[in-house]
Amino acid sequence: MPRPRSLTPDQLAAAALAVIDREGLPGLTMRAVAVELGISTMALYRYVADRGELEALVVELVLGSVDSTPPPPTAGPWRDRVTLLVDRMRDTVGAHPAVLPLTMTHRHRSPGVMRWGETVLGVLTEAGLGPEERVIALRALLAYVIGAIQQEHLGALSGAGTAAIAELPADEFPYMTEAALGARSLTQDREFHGGLALLLDGMGR
Repeated sequence: MPRPRSLTPDQLAAAALAVIDREGLPGLTMRAVAVELGISTMALYRYVADRGELEALVVELVLGSVDSTPPPPTAGPWRDRVTLLVDRMRDTVGAHPAVLPLTMTHRHRSPGVMRWGETVLGVLTEAGLGPEERVIALRALLAYVIGAIQQEHLGALSGAGTAAIAELPADEFPYMTEAALGARSLTQDREFHGGLALLLDGMGR
């Protein structure tokens, strides 16, 4: 008879997430997670078949909390409600940026993401968007928040890239140097919400 399972999916996911947070996504291996759990690699295979299953568990652990709080009040403006929902996604995924690539490949396996998407689509429906527009709007919002998180962690305005652009020859790159000089005063929140506002303007009625 096989040994009874003693580890929960959340424990497996937490161990895998700890490995990713510490070593990055390339460091996620069955052996590394087994070491994190204090078990043998073969023992880990009693719980998951491969790395793909571990990835799916991590995505649900991270994104499952996106919709753990009540939906925005239905009486509020649709833009405010969408902004709140997008902020939740940004805060949740931004806490573990190395997991970001997994959110695209495993999002359909996360009940938390499905509930978040359902809520966003409901708000967009109430805003008057048609079926095709809602699909485009939902994917545009996801693309924006994912891209914004990548920029915040890999190419922040306060980083060396902005400083280098500011030093370009102004006669050859007048707009780029002006933008880089002005970008120094922007916070991450102002950048994020400014871009989101422009995106929502395009969805407005």
